[in-house]
Amino acid sequence: MPTDFFDLTGQTAVVTGAARGIGAGIARRLARAGASVAVADSNLRGAETTAGQLRSEGLQAFAVEVDVSDSGSVRHAAEAVLERQERIHTLVCNAGIAGKALPTWEQADEDWQSVIDVNLSGVFYCCRAVLPSMVEHGYGRIVNIASLAGKEGNPNMVAYSASKAGVIALSKSIAKETALHDICVNAISPTVIRTPILDQITEEQVTYMTSKIPKARTGTVEEVAAVAHFLASPDCSFVTGQCYDVSGGRATY
Repeated sequence: MPTDFFDLTGQTAVVTGAARGIGAGIARRLARAGASVAVADSNLRGAETTAGQLRSEGLQAFAVEVDVSDSGSVRHAAEAVLERQERIHTLVCNAGIAGKALPTWEQADEDWQSVIDVNLSGVFYCCRAVLPSMVEHGYGRIVNIASLAGKEGNPNMVAYSASKAGVIALSKSIAKETALHDICVNAISPTVIRTPILDQITEEQVTYMTSKIPKARTGTVEEVAAVAHFLASPDCSFVTGQCYDVSGGRATY
């Protein structure tokens, strides 16, 4: 059933990296608000499982296979959603990888490039793919998942930190380009959220990041999804080009 606030009934939302973690949480939140959600992920089986779980709850969801690091795959996925739904009202770019935890001088070319391809180029490809339709219809909401690492820089995570800083700047640039089309583009910068992506980094790094949080705990998927829900809604009509921190007080600017 749709919620009383930030109603998304009749809208279509695409959430990348939605097979699990933050993406799955956002997909569930938007579906509960009434949206028909495209659960987009490179792991098609995982996307189908998540979409099936949402449908079992009486929600509208379907799976879409996409490799966000491949512009052709992104274009094909967007076309498939548009053919099925006619409109894409909301895009949430959540797909991301942490990369290897190593000092900069030990990072190989491929270590750097793989993170940039997914975390930054992937966001660009996805935004570029949906914007023509949003501009044509004079409405759209884009929510890009960045990270506090993109503001502060985390040691031994140079590619991840740089890619997330790029996501913040990319979001601000597109927001200025599209403001007159009732398209709002914002970013969310979470701090440490307890999801499977933490399995890609060391416990020492998790402890380092958590030690900086005044609330002294990791965040939850639901807490990120709540912010994404507002930014994905028609109620977010005069908020664009912003970066919302979900950090338990850690953010310093």
